[in-house]
Amino acid sequence: MSHASKPVILIVDDAAENLHILNELLSPDYRVLAATSGEGCLRVASSPLKPDLILLDVMMPGMDGYAVLTRLRENPVTRDIPVVFLTALADAGGEERGLQLGAADYITKPIVPAIVLARVNTQLEAKLARDWLKDQNATLEVEIMHRMAENDLTQRVSIRALAHLAEMRDPETGNHILRTQGYVQKLADKLHTHPRFSDILSERYIDLLSRSAPLHDLGKVGIPDYILLKPGKLAADEWAIMQTHARLGSDAIEQSERDIEMPLAFLSLAKEIAHWHHEKWDGSGYPDGLTGDAIPVSARLMAVADVFDALISVRVYKRAMPYDDAREIIAAGRGRHFDSDIVNAFLDHFGEFVAIAERYCDAGGPPEIVDLLSVQS
Repeated sequence: MSHASKPVILIVDDAAENLHILNELLSPDYRVLAATSGEGCLRVASSPLKPDLILLDVMMPGMDGYAVLTRLRENPVTRDIPVVFLTALADAGGEERGLQLGAADYITKPIVPAIVLARVNTQLEAKLARDWLKDQNATLEVEIMHRMAENDLTQRVSIRALAHLAEMRDPETGNHILRTQGYVQKLADKLHTHPRFSDILSERYIDLLSRSAPLHDLGKVGIPDYILLKPGKLAADEWAIMQTHARLGSDAIEQSERDIEMPLAFLSLAKEIAHWHHEKWDGSGYPDGLTGDAIPVSARLMAVADVFDALISVRVYKRAMPYDDAREIIAAGRGRHFDSDIVNAFLDHFGEFVAIAERYCDAGGPPEIVDLLSVQS
């Protein structure tokens, strides 16, 4: 073993004779550094040539061994260096105190060479094992973070793929899933401190909400083209079939939950949104006619987002509506179609919702004025 690759041991003792003896004993196998005071120990221990082990005298003038050990443990650079106390005192109380402060071991004076070498070797082997384990843990943490990021991306891509599958049935909806996802997250962000919503809209909930929002119209894959793509107002029987997309979507997600035999929070929210985002505050919505707070918060948020986007977007049965006109329709639905507090948040930050709409605008130019008789989203 080359000199540079040998473990480094720092000996701290105010007696030159002790330093000499320990240096003679240890230098054949280790790189030996020396300090004659507690202050000197702290300087050397924090230097680029950080020791692998410190042999520290307890009784020294000025800063004693206990004080030095305390300072070593307070410093992130030196807190993991093992310290073996050197003492001439056979004091159980002192030994207990040292161990409580973090000393690895005690060697009593006068020293016995074989004991010193054995204990030094034991502590260095233990440190080597700890360092190896720390490196392994660090590598494992990096791998876990990589896998988590990969799983997260896979989940997001899978959700987006399913959502796009539904949107492909209706090519005119374009970037609808991106816009509604942005609206929902923006609404939740603006309401997370509101007294009515603060217990629900945690950072975790909002993240799950954003993930699950693209699946709100998943059930449209089960609606026949002659209804989904009809250019005009639906007949009563057609409208009844169109309304089933809410339950079809939630049923599909529920089946997925059963298949994986493991509850996933974002799927629960996706199921809520798909099933109830067409419910209305006054109970006139579908599929279950829920009223008020009986409608899940996730679905109430999506209701505003979905209707606003339907209003400002081209559909087979209508042209796009200008933003200000859509704003007035949303405002008029406060307390009837929508939760009033959610509408207030939408109106208070309307410009930010327009910015999202512009960011994910579909091809075809700016919105045009249209006499909208019925919004079928």
